[in-house]
Amino acid sequence: MARLFLLATAALASVLSLLLQVLLQSPISPLPLSLPSSSTLPFPPNNLLQGVDKLGEGILEGPEDVSVDSEGTLYTATRDGWIRRMHPNGSWEEWKLLGGAALLGISVSAPGYLLICDADKGLLKVGEEGVTTLATEADGIKFRLTDDVVEASDGSVYFTDGSSKFGLHDWILDLLEAKPHGRLLKYDPFTGKTCALLDALYFANGVALSQGEDFLVVCETWRFRCLKYWLKGDQQGEVEVFIDNLPGGPDNINLAPDGSFWIALLQLRSTRLDLIYRSSIAKRIIASFPTLLAISKPTVKGAMVIKVATDGRITQMLDDSSGRVMSFVTSAMEFRGNLYLGNLAMDFIGKVALP
Repeated sequence: MARLFLLATAALASVLSLLLQVLLQSPISPLPLSLPSSSTLPFPPNNLLQGVDKLGEGILEGPEDVSVDSEGTLYTATRDGWIRRMHPNGSWEEWKLLGGAALLGISVSAPGYLLICDADKGLLKVGEEGVTTLATEADGIKFRLTDDVVEASDGSVYFTDGSSKFGLHDWILDLLEAKPHGRLLKYDPFTGKTCALLDALYFANGVALSQGEDFLVVCETWRFRCLKYWLKGDQQGEVEVFIDNLPGGPDNINLAPDGSFWIALLQLRSTRLDLIYRSSIAKRIIASFPTLLAISKPTVKGAMVIKVATDGRITQMLDDSSGRVMSFVTSAMEFRGNLYLGNLAMDFIGKVALP
């Protein structure tokens, strides 16, 4: 009996020693992730995204974001490092090869070039003449995950850095750590300088300008909310919650023609994932073992986009609740009565006529 007791004690000591070692050597120092207990979504599932047309099917690898110029030419950046464009006649062109697998947000600039967020390389300008790097750091802090971008009529460029700690391929570590490493940034094309407008954001993701350019809306993916940052008026420089308690993590956001905003929501919730999000110890252990890290990545299928009015009220929703056709939708852009959907799970851009 005494021998069994000694063996059990030794085994327990070994387990506790291993656990302590894992906790001390974990690549993250996590906090419990605050999750919405209920959503603000006033609509039932409708599966309207199952009826999409598949643009560029088979030639687009993870087209996360979509932008369109004044002539109706559609641009997207893909995971194989290409910027491809679809002309108004429906033909596709391999326009520019940037290389790498970290091309994220894309926006057509008024002067006729593209602004690109390369998670690894920073904020880029791309034109017929080539590629120019505009910014790689702000206030002495290097970008680790340059994410989304929008340009104002005065030439000012607003963009986000999702995390100053983790890069694109380690985004799951940022999710598990649940700490505010993100920033909202401004690039001044006249001085060439970049500054932070907001810091301590929980994965700063999509960013959009209001129709009157008096405020920005920036998405905080891990907080399931979007913030409003005032650029003009009596509230200039102030920040407030635009919409909170979303039924998914907000990714990219785009201005709609009527002044509302289209927001793509990542389906990051499940019973298993919620338990992981709430446990700091579980997250330390998962982050320490590559195999556990791989299987812990969000696997919830489905896609959802919502339209939000300037008062933060959801007015429209389209989804594919089963993920049968669309999944991991990351952006939604409205153009001439159609919605164009970027994503990271399919080899096409979804196009659906708005009801």
